[in-house]
Amino acid sequence: MTIKTLNQASIAPSIGFLDKERTIAHSGFNRWLVPPAALAIHLCIGMAYGFSVFWLPLSKALGIKQAIACRPEVGFFQELFITSCDWKISTLGWMYTLFFVLLGSSAALWGGWLERVGPRKAGVVSAFCWCGGLLISALGVHLHQFWMMLLGSGVIGGIGLGLGYISPVSTLIKWFPDRRGMATGMAIMGFGGGAMIGSPLATELMAYFATDTNVGVAPTFVAMAVIYFIFMMGGALTYRVPPTGWKPTGWTAPLANSHNTMITNRHVHVKKVWGIPQFWLLWMVLCMNVSAGIGVIGMSSPMLQEVFGGHLIGLDQHFADLDKTQLAAIAGVAAGFTALLSLFNIGGRFIWASFSDKLGRKTTYFVFFVLGGLLYASIPSSAAMGSKLLFVSAFCIILSMYGGGFATIPAYLADLFGTQMVGAIHGRLLTAWATAGILGPVVVNYMRDYQLSLGLPREQVYNQTMYILVGMLVIGFICNWLVKPIDAKYFMTDEELIQEKKLAHEKASSNEVQGSGAQGMENNVLWVYLAWAAVGIPLAWGVYRTAKSVAKFF
Repeated sequence: MTIKTLNQASIAPSIGFLDKERTIAHSGFNRWLVPPAALAIHLCIGMAYGFSVFWLPLSKALGIKQAIACRPEVGFFQELFITSCDWKISTLGWMYTLFFVLLGSSAALWGGWLERVGPRKAGVVSAFCWCGGLLISALGVHLHQFWMMLLGSGVIGGIGLGLGYISPVSTLIKWFPDRRGMATGMAIMGFGGGAMIGSPLATELMAYFATDTNVGVAPTFVAMAVIYFIFMMGGALTYRVPPTGWKPTGWTAPLANSHNTMITNRHVHVKKVWGIPQFWLLWMVLCMNVSAGIGVIGMSSPMLQEVFGGHLIGLDQHFADLDKTQLAAIAGVAAGFTALLSLFNIGGRFIWASFSDKLGRKTTYFVFFVLGGLLYASIPSSAAMGSKLLFVSAFCIILSMYGGGFATIPAYLADLFGTQMVGAIHGRLLTAWATAGILGPVVVNYMRDYQLSLGLPREQVYNQTMYILVGMLVIGFICNWLVKPIDAKYFMTDEELIQEKKLAHEKASSNEVQGSGAQGMENNVLWVYLAWAAVGIPLAWGVYRTAKSVAKFF
């Protein structure tokens, strides 16, 4: 079947505004408009990381100044509907769990649908789910019905997370075949930066809306839903997909290169990936890298405080010997440490993914596992030496590789499985993230409690945990080492690929197949600058606010 026949076959009699056919770029479209569109969505849904900013105010939603405790016999299921007492922070934490369970499961379930309808429709659905979920949660806060918050932000919002997270992956990889890692790194950097913007914004909005009878969370949810909806719709409607066969001028698709011999120009169908060994090896690679990183993220603040105690504020005292005022002082220092880690987490997503374009994905992950393992193993020694510099430096690099792992994996998948259905395959791989979100924190928290039960001093309770995390990275290293090129039997035939392109409503024409990131710049350079300013200004504000917190650490 020729490109012309494919083009005719893929056009439906009636094409709606959100249909994929309406998003195919014309000649001269500047591909640098697509990354800010992806960032606009990721910076909004990334607020899922920062939802803990609401926990303390919500735990006093009725009592305002002091929480109204529920009776001892009130269990979790009763808390879903009870209106006479405040929610516990441990109960509120279930929203955080639902976010990432639904993110992974929805991405896996609807990844194939997304590939066929295109990023615009998926982005719009994501906006309605995420922002609509916030509105339902606002009503839940107003009526003091926790089940509505779980349904709104947890379930419906979680579905929006999954669709929004993977919506730009396939599109960016197709626009930047020459820089796959950099392209996905830019978008996924936004997910890490979402809390950096959203948390201080939410704090200021709650302070503005708070009264003597209201903690201000419900109107904050409404305000953020409106702001996020505008940004997410702007991003979704800006999405464009390249015509079939498009490539940057002067660039030739490599069968292999000196850094990565596993880049393919063929394509695997998403329905086959469950049976392909390389998929499960990469599943383990992502799961182990994320488990190790996410395990320490949640404990980074208490870990620093318990390991160094009074030394953080110039006192030669252990954590257990500090009074209330001193504990508050070191908590402020630890907050700066956490903010510093968030900057490295975000920066690592872009930097490591960009490096992977030069190093190759497999080599990049080898760096993560080898360097990460050495750094984790060094933590007990640097703690025993009392070296805050070595301790903090190790965790900063570790968190950069944690973020880099997220940003590099889509390009790794595209290299091995092809680009036709990489978004859907990435969606299925994200079930590894959901697993890691349970495994990592459980290991760290359980081992900490176990070590404390043995009577170990607080400054030593994390030593064994670090060695367990090293073991996880060793498993990841072995799995990455075993990754080989995909067997030819798993790739789609030419006929299957044509059929899949038809289902995906792909279009190509002779005057749209060749292009360049620089071509057309004179036609839309202003739009490029405006698009980047729209996401760059909020991101810069978030970095500034985070840097102010980091200053407390120093």
